[in-house]
Amino acid sequence: MATFEKGILGGFSGKVGNVVGSRWRGKNVMRSLPQRGNYTPTVKQEEQRLKFKTVIGFLNPLVGILSQYFGSPQGDKSRANLATSYHLKNAVLENPDGTMVMDYPKVLVSKGELRGLDGATVAAAAGRVLNFGWQDNSGQGKATATDTLMVVVYAPDLNLYFTDTSVATRDATTASVTLPEFMASFEVEIWASFTKPETNFAAMSTYMGAVTVL
Repeated sequence: MATFEKGILGGFSGKVGNVVGSRWRGKNVMRSLPQRGNYTPTVKQEEQRLKFKTVIGFLNPLVGILSQYFGSPQGDKSRANLATSYHLKNAVLENPDGTMVMDYPKVLVSKGELRGLDGATVAAAAGRVLNFGWQDNSGQGKATATDTLMVVVYAPDLNLYFTDTSVATRDATTASVTLPEFMASFEVEIWASFTKPETNFAAMSTYMGAVTVL
């Protein structure tokens, strides 16, 4: 892929010879046409494709959260782009049979410099309830009592999420979340983080572990 500012007649779109012109993120872009004929990807290429498919499938439902709370945009890279890059490099594993799975303890649903959870606990209770606990570390760094607890719950067997971006304030030190009925009896993976209301400021999320919903 090549970019250009001015061609003979300026930017263009569509096919010209063996290249295609278009606009991408505010830039004029030229791409070569794909080669025709049979092509067999290498083992490494196929592995990378499977990784990408696994990561994208896992992160897509969280794009709204990642786009708001995963670091800061870097040039043309959005927060969602940064989240995808991080998980491709750090949070996907290959099974012995060649399939790919997410490495849940390394998954991040937010990434930032805000103080995260200290002494975090979670326990399942009857009625699909998750009870959370943490220490009030207000005043450490940029942490304040009004920072908001965010919770992300994922049921791997269902490939479905529950999210709540405004569970409680930092100074509450405890909170309960009731999961939807479809998660009853399933094991779920849980992450929690703090965010600062009405900003993109967030903490590095904490992996809370896996519990079975009661």
